[in-house]
Amino acid sequence: MTEKMPRLSVAARIRNNFLAGVIICAPIAITLWLTWSVVRWADSWVKPYLPARYDPDNYLNFAVPGSGLLIALIMITLIGFLGKNLIGQSIVQFSESLVRRVPLVRVIYKSVKQIFETVLKERSNSFKKVGLIEYPSAGLWSLVFVATDAKGEIASKFNAMGHDMVSVFLPPTPVPTAGFLIFVPREKIVFLDMSPEDAAKLLISGGLVTPEELVSRIPRPERPRLPEPAPVEM
Repeated sequence: MTEKMPRLSVAARIRNNFLAGVIICAPIAITLWLTWSVVRWADSWVKPYLPARYDPDNYLNFAVPGSGLLIALIMITLIGFLGKNLIGQSIVQFSESLVRRVPLVRVIYKSVKQIFETVLKERSNSFKKVGLIEYPSAGLWSLVFVATDAKGEIASKFNAMGHDMVSVFLPPTPVPTAGFLIFVPREKIVFLDMSPEDAAKLLISGGLVTPEELVSRIPRPERPRLPEPAPVEM
């Protein structure tokens, strides 16, 4: 006979329904809030500098949210298009030469530009791979984003010692935007097949959200078959 499941009390049912509602509503609410915050932030930066005749709010009786963000995206795309031709490149080079003459500003500009060029260029392989390293001690493993091979003076020092080092980014949980830059020997990194997006979900959820696409690929261990009972002679 099958065991009967114990009946839940009214308070337990209300609690379970509430938790199910939180799981459904919280991601939607947070996504809408973040989207609305980005739209308002872009509008607050763009609309004050927009000429009145180009502002759609002056032709309507209500404010149009997102118009500033749309105009900013169009302007950035046009600047990128103009910056690829000869005249645009000369203007950019002239502007950069002016910035490099300012002592403090040139350091900030050079660092920020190098970060954006490394992250946004399609030919860059930064943070496209995920791996595991033994951290903070042997036998304990942490999830890392593989940045790139060691370069420059750091690479020359490691090469002199006979080490092939790779720079990795070790993010904390549940906020993966801050973390540590660690140089690890290549042979001590266990590379994973999951994407950086799936790794970020795993970190933010504290290990509760596992990439579903990879679960189906992992072969399940075969259970040992029990020996068939011998026939009983009557």
